[in-house]
Amino acid sequence: MHAICALYKFTRLDDFETIQLPLKGFLDSLSVKGTLLLAREGINGTISGNQASLEKVLEYLQSDSRFLGLEYKFSYSKKTPFKRLKVKLKKEIVTMGLSEIDPTHSVGTYVKPKDWNKLINDPDVVLIDTRNNYEYEIGSFKGAVNPNTETFREFPSFTKNSLEKYRNKKIAMFCTGGIRCEKSTAYLKSQGYKDVFHLQGGILKYLEEVNEDESLWEGECFVFDDRVAVKHNLEQGQYDQCHACRFPITKEDTMHPHYEKGASCPRCFGTKNSNQMSRYREREKQVQLAKKRGEEHIGDEAIVVKNKDK
Repeated sequence: MHAICALYKFTRLDDFETIQLPLKGFLDSLSVKGTLLLAREGINGTISGNQASLEKVLEYLQSDSRFLGLEYKFSYSKKTPFKRLKVKLKKEIVTMGLSEIDPTHSVGTYVKPKDWNKLINDPDVVLIDTRNNYEYEIGSFKGAVNPNTETFREFPSFTKNSLEKYRNKKIAMFCTGGIRCEKSTAYLKSQGYKDVFHLQGGILKYLEEVNEDESLWEGECFVFDDRVAVKHNLEQGQYDQCHACRFPITKEDTMHPHYEKGASCPRCFGTKNSNQMSRYREREKQVQLAKKRGEEHIGDEAIVVKNKDK
């Protein structure tokens, strides 16, 4: 069983560039996979490995006082959700495009999963899903407003165009793990909104802690790894993923005439040029050849997988 740890912390890291290589080296030494983002505003990402290794990573990070209080949550998968390790340097750990927004200065009121239902059942509360269209489409809270965004950069425009009429209402916001809400609520506070709330730990924490028979969540929750989506108790969901556009797809989508394994799905068919299509088809060819050899294809490389799923 593979442990998966989603983590983030907004904190001032003026030396974030010098942290990159030592952190990557430490993760490599523990055979940890996944992606971590480092920026001047903090750290964000999801990693996987055995439980003991991930506990060591958390201990390593929190040995730096700036990472004390790191927000993290565990889930588990029979298959490894990542094929490689990346530690990237970024301008923002979650990209809104507004460098002046600082969640360490002011954010909305945190609401624990056990108290979330009571809040969003209040008729005076406007419930906002801060995620993107493809995430909203496969699952959301009952009655949530879809901001119709393709990227988180569009959220400030959504606020200016669509939320002004709710300025005097209570606004409750949620996202996958909590990090986008840190910025979205900080942004609303900077725009003069007063009664702003967000789900602490995000949808993942809610699905983990709230009983399914009491849940107000409908559908599945998209996650940014090879599981694609999870449901209550963080069990893996039913969705696959188009390896061309990375969007979630259903079994029905794979039966569509516009679906080509590894190259296109009904959503992205016709949006890629011939060079892109050639690359996708070649990649899928290499994936299938690697499987026949008992190997796992990783980008342009393939590694032998030993003791698979153990």
